[in-house]
Amino acid sequence: MIELIQVNHQFAIGKKGKERVVPVLHHIDLHVKKGEIVAIVGRSGSGKSTLLNLISGYIRPTSGTIRVAEQDVTGLSEGDWANFRLAHLGFIFQSFQLIPSMTAFENAELPLVLKGIALSERKKRVMELLEQMGVAEYAGHYPGELSGGQQQRVSIARSLMLNPPIVLADEPTGSLDTDNERQLLALIRELNRDLGITFVLITHDDQVAATAHRTVTLKDGYLLNAYGKGAEYSYEA
Repeated sequence: MIELIQVNHQFAIGKKGKERVVPVLHHIDLHVKKGEIVAIVGRSGSGKSTLLNLISGYIRPTSGTIRVAEQDVTGLSEGDWANFRLAHLGFIFQSFQLIPSMTAFENAELPLVLKGIALSERKKRVMELLEQMGVAEYAGHYPGELSGGQQQRVSIARSLMLNPPIVLADEPTGSLDTDNERQLLALIRELNRDLGITFVLITHDDQVAATAHRTVTLKDGYLLNAYGKGAEYSYEA
């Protein structure tokens, strides 16, 4: 479902002509199978967010190949990437990324609007998912009127609106209390089990990592799996 082959990434810092090259990721080989939950862990600055941005196409690798949903996406244009994300990827963010001036309904509805779905169909789909997330009664409320857990559930509803096969989560429980974290992790397991959604979780939280089928570690820009650098793993969906 997701494959990175010998991916390297570096940033150039400083004025043009006097840039200093800063390597961030080195020789990354990562294979995430369909229906798998993979947690990527590592200290701050290890390259976790850079790796997620590469998988989602917000930055391009310096070298290497990236395949998502059986398509080579390494060289996609920004426009093609935008369309690809809309069709294949859902996102869960630590800060929820809800638009303050829009209601819960309108926030969740946004992917359908971008896709050009008819209003009648949008209403049905949005309310179904808000109901599934347990926040249908807050459809007319603004993000500032919702708790952190409720905002995160609206965010998840939005991420699932177009039935993406893959969901990328960046510190999904970072802004939640213990009870809401427990509920969110149970929901991720449920969505994975019932809908077969593939999840990649970026986290430093042991409880989040324990939710995954497999944990891999980033250290100093190198990817280790649960059994050490270069070791093999097996997974059955």
